[in-house]
Amino acid sequence: MRITRKTLLALALPSPATEPDRPGIPDHPAYQQILTALADAGRPMRARDLCQALDLPILPKNTEGIRSKLKRLVSRGILIEPKPGLFARPDA
Repeated sequence: MRITRKTLLALALPSPATEPDRPGIPDHPAYQQILTALADAGRPMRARDLCQALDLPILPKNTEGIRSKLKRLVSRGILIEPKPGLFARPDA
């Protein structure tokens, strides 16, 4: 036990992380298109509005796909959701 304790105390402690790494924007082009559409609009938008801005048919599968991507961007801190279902860039 003494040897193990001595060994563990001799090991260098890892430096404390000042801030956890936040993942960046996903590589898929759809995320870039969403961010571009939000920047061009300059206002918060709903998933349905983004479907129209991206020239996607207004179908449940498209709206839900965009909504899930928007939620992912919110969870990564790239977008904000000021009201439920309304998404915006933090700087807008």
